[in-house]
Amino acid sequence: MRSTPSPRGIWTVPGTAITVAAALVSLFSLVPLGFVAVVTVQTGWPTVAALVFRPRVGELLLNTVLLVACTVPLCIGLAVALAWLTERSDLPGSRLWAWLAVAPLSVPAFVHSYAWTTLVPGLHGLPAGVLISVAAYFAFLYLPIAAAMRRLDPALEDAAASLGLPPWRVFGRVVLPQLRLAICGGSLLVGLHLLAEYGLYGMVRFDTFTTAIVDQFQSSYNGPAANMLAGVLVACCLGLLALETWVRGGARYARVGSGAARAPARFRLGRATTACLLLPALVAAVTLGVPLVTLARWLVRGGAGVWRASEIGPALGQTLLLATAGGVLTTLASIPMAWLSVRAPGRLQRAVEAENYVVGSLPGVVVALALVTVTVRVAMPIYQTIVTILLAYALLFLPRAMLSLRASIAQAPVELEQAAAALGRPPGRALWATTIRLGAPGAAAGLALVSLGITNELTATMMLAPNGTQTLATMFWSYSAEIDYAAAAPYAAIMVLFALPLTWLLHAQSKRVAGR
Repeated sequence: MRSTPSPRGIWTVPGTAITVAAALVSLFSLVPLGFVAVVTVQTGWPTVAALVFRPRVGELLLNTVLLVACTVPLCIGLAVALAWLTERSDLPGSRLWAWLAVAPLSVPAFVHSYAWTTLVPGLHGLPAGVLISVAAYFAFLYLPIAAAMRRLDPALEDAAASLGLPPWRVFGRVVLPQLRLAICGGSLLVGLHLLAEYGLYGMVRFDTFTTAIVDQFQSSYNGPAANMLAGVLVACCLGLLALETWVRGGARYARVGSGAARAPARFRLGRATTACLLLPALVAAVTLGVPLVTLARWLVRGGAGVWRASEIGPALGQTLLLATAGGVLTTLASIPMAWLSVRAPGRLQRAVEAENYVVGSLPGVVVALALVTVTVRVAMPIYQTIVTILLAYALLFLPRAMLSLRASIAQAPVELEQAAAALGRPPGRALWATTIRLGAPGAAAGLALVSLGITNELTATMMLAPNGTQTLATMFWSYSAEIDYAAAAPYAAIMVLFALPLTWLLHAQSKRVAGR
């Protein structure tokens, strides 16, 4: 009788292969950071100093700091207020208002800007940037804060109230400290979006590092000035990540035990109900009413003539092709790292995973500049081909796929893999038949998230796509840049319709995770 190899011994085979695959993906992910470092060294310190330490960079840095310093606190205050009203008060129609607070995520940031600039043509500069940024991005904070409020143990608040603390002090001393992780994570996400966004600020004529880099690239084709601006932008991203880590701190937020098995009592608004209803209604009007009404107005004004099938059809087809291919490639690339994160956690794995998150937080313009330089110098055959743009999408959206897939793999017991191997299946087939199949829902969610990001991606697509490639986002930008807002409206409408179902799924998923 043939002896069966031990599961532990046979399991080193796929483990080694997956580790090698994860290492290769991580090495490729270092391309943007390596590009910034190499270009800085090759440029030389005198030139670097001349390009970095000049008034223009100081102006862009001041704009960036003011934008983040004004937008993030406003997003935090608005998200906390809405989360408390929808999750902790007896606000009429709280479920509807909760959905309307998340729905702005379905509208791309540059479509928000398009709506506001066509409604108020004189809206420009920092005030315009802050207003539209809050409307476009506050939902990234609302989602985690609302989910965190659903998970809080009401017994802690009851204990504080029994000591005679008024409700506002109970919230400040008990509830708000427990929201720190959600606030820090959401604020980081909003801040990184502010650094990376191009279309929104391009429309309101507010200069940021990203708009300056794209303008420099288009005028001088990847000159040293654009590269040095990219280096400063990377430093800003890394500084934002470090600031979030410092603010988050090392305090413990988990509790021992399951806490109280009951929902918290909802605060009775009483006579303040009407006044409190004004906040979610105003937010919905600003974040959804303005873009949707503006789109409808331009569609009606343009009539049937703006639905140019000869242009919309190819743009829709190319968008779907890039979104599908990019989503599949990114999801496949995320499998090794997600598997290692669950099955073989360790210092090296955590360091490599963190590196992927850092690179994924970089603006698309930096990734595009890196791939332009690399392909021109060492891989000319793939320059301005679909391969280059798909690699850029993988670098930009790998964390989205990884997070979704990791959660599903964690729910697949490792004993199933070991049992399949013990029954004689080759390691690869055993892995495919158990963990990969059980992780399919997470992979599908990650693919959907990546595909949505690709559909709305603008800067990397404009800089890397092959000649003649037109997506919904680039066609929208082309027409809006020509002040042909009616012709741009159909592309914006299609992007919003694509994003609405996924936004609803994100909202539903956040409620399921929080146990509601």
